[in-house]
Order: sequence, then C-alpha cells, then structure tokens
Amino acid sequence: MVTKQFTGSPDEVDLRRADSLAREIFTDLANKWALLIVEALGERTLRFNQLRDEIEGISHKMLTQNLRMLERNGLVERTVHPVVPPRVEYALTEPGRALRVTIGGMCDWTHRYLGDIDAARRSFDG
Repeated sequence: MVTKQFTGSPDEVDLRRADSLAREIFTDLANKWALLIVEALGERTLRFNQLRDEIEGISHKMLTQNLRMLERNGLVERTVHPVVPPRVEYALTEPGRALRVTIGGMCDWTHRYLGDIDAARRSFDG
C-alpha cells in the first residue's frame, strides 16, 4: 500500500482524506450484495443462514466477504454467543440503519421511474 503525502493547509489535507475515504466506502458499498444485505437485515438480527436464505443467489463466500466488509466499515455488528455450537448473529449498527434509509430512497426512486428507464432503454437499443 502506498501512502500519499499531501501538501497544503491542514484543512485541505482533511478534505482530501475525507474524499479518499468516501471513495473507498462507495467502492465497498457499490455492489449488489452489500446493498441487499443491508436491506435484508433491516431492523432485525439474523443468523448467517437466515440471512443467506433472505438473499436469493448469494453464495456462502460472497455473503462472508460482504459481511466482513460491512463489519469493517462499522455498518454491521457481529455477535458471537458462547454456546455449543457457536451462535453468530448479525445486525445493523446505527450508521447501517441510516444507510438503509438511503437505500430505501434509491429503491423508491427505482420503483417510481422503472417505466421511464425501461422505455429509455428500449428506445436506445431499438
């Protein structure tokens, strides 16, 4: 990993770092599985297999990778209960629930303009 040295005022350095961090987070979240996981968890706490059952088509590997990424970014909380066999549960954190509101807005937008998008695609492809 290469560390960039920023020059300029402290405010400029903070803005550049914030922009860089925002791009990293957007890159992490800009995949269908992350968004579907956040939506599936909603206000619930689910175990791994319950979550996998909620998301059609997701593989064990992709669910694991995305849950780890969401946990790393502080959007999902993983709780391991000390029982045999171990019980692991996942839930959204406060930032994760706030992201879910944003995702809900995107879903509402999609439903509202689906006909327009479909017509534009047919026109463009035709």
